[in-house]
Amino acid sequence: MYSFVTTISAWAIPAIVVFIPLYAYFRRVPVYETFVEGAKDGFQTSINIIPTLVGMMVAISVFRASGAMDWMVSLFRPLLDVLGVPSEVMPLAFLRPITGAGSLAFTTDLIKTYGSDSLIGRIASTIQGSTDTTLYVLTVYFGAVGIRNGRYALKVGLFSDLVGFVAAIIVCLLVFGFISG
Repeated sequence: MYSFVTTISAWAIPAIVVFIPLYAYFRRVPVYETFVEGAKDGFQTSINIIPTLVGMMVAISVFRASGAMDWMVSLFRPLLDVLGVPSEVMPLAFLRPITGAGSLAFTTDLIKTYGSDSLIGRIASTIQGSTDTTLYVLTVYFGAVGIRNGRYALKVGLFSDLVGFVAAIIVCLLVFGFISG
């Protein structure tokens, strides 16, 4: 199973990089011109989202500095201990929906402390790839295009993050042999 996942990982990005321009070529899409136009639009969007981004960064700093994250992790620690899940990865469940940079920094610290081949390192890395920065996306991108009522976007986004978090743990335990499948 591990070698299968490693092989797919090695070929996925090169296959996508080759497939997209070929597909565009056969569809007669001007690839370079389309890319430049998208980059120009992206630059304007980045200017528009700066105020929202600053507000989000302040909120993240307050969340971490207030001790709220540590308190929330302590609530889940007994359940995680019973399930055999390392509680060290629990802060990612709270950080990842809020901030990509903050969760990446936390993941980097976990990998430096426990190693990339440890259960904690593998789970943290898989969580990084299996979840999204939901609150960041809603705040920044909805703000950039002027959406004021996200309706169910927050609920669905956070639920998908929860599913990704749980699935990352289960898949790591199964694929890397920490539980028998």
